[in-house]
Amino acid sequence: MEKTFENWLVVSDIDGTLNNKFRKLPRRNYDAIKKFTDLGGNFTLASGRLQSSLGRNYNRITPNQPAVVLNGAGIYDYNQNKMIWRSTIGEKGQNFVRQIADEFDEIFKSVDIGVYFDDYVYIVKNGLLSKGTMYFDKANHEVVRSIDDVPKEGWMKVIFWSNPITMNKLRELIDRFPNPDANFMSSSLWSFEMLQKDTHKGVGIMKLADMLGIDKSHVAAIGDYYNDWDMLKTVGLPACAGQAPTSIHKICKFEACHCNKGCVADLLEYIMSGEAEANIGK
Repeated sequence: MEKTFENWLVVSDIDGTLNNKFRKLPRRNYDAIKKFTDLGGNFTLASGRLQSSLGRNYNRITPNQPAVVLNGAGIYDYNQNKMIWRSTIGEKGQNFVRQIADEFDEIFKSVDIGVYFDDYVYIVKNGLLSKGTMYFDKANHEVVRSIDDVPKEGWMKVIFWSNPITMNKLRELIDRFPNPDANFMSSSLWSFEMLQKDTHKGVGIMKLADMLGIDKSHVAAIGDYYNDWDMLKTVGLPACAGQAPTSIHKICKFEACHCNKGCVADLLEYIMSGEAEANIGK
């Protein structure tokens, strides 16, 4: 009788991990996910995206558990069509965003700001970078004149966009301020993200694992960049795509192939072979 994997939860990042560098899903990943879920394994996705944007990738494969959205600020159940857990930014964090908006108000050092809710984004200072993100993510959004025009309840995530020089100035400003009950992470040279303190993909994944009754030693996650760092440091079996930076490789217990070749399949085949089970605790 073929072994089953009900005691495993595997979570994948999307771009550069589930998808290749051309944002296409390798057939090898699809086949391995289907085999794993057919054998009772629990599989889902974790991303910084809104639920509607993530859903377009979720629906292309055979996941069988709720997804971690907005970099860990929420867990969304696509079967029930509802957010089943969320971590929102408090008043201290909201006030800090207002300070950023004031500090970078001049046009030549302007920072676009996106305030993310369950499935909606309010954009302040609508420049090319925020426009591009909304276009590629096909996100429901509204442009407002001021951060004060954004509703006060339900902030899940904030993204700051600007050129790399201004982004460095923003990071320096953040380092000088007392921590505003927030968790900050760099998502690219052009963007910087903020969530409520102690909120990241790993927190969302472990909340989901608790809901499913799965032990940390059998929770695996795979990613490819620094915004996956906290996720990989949290789970029992951290894995990375072959093209991930060296520092990401160093914190992982399993190193897969390049995302173009189907790195998620590498991880799932490692688990289904029984080798991952044999290596637990080593």
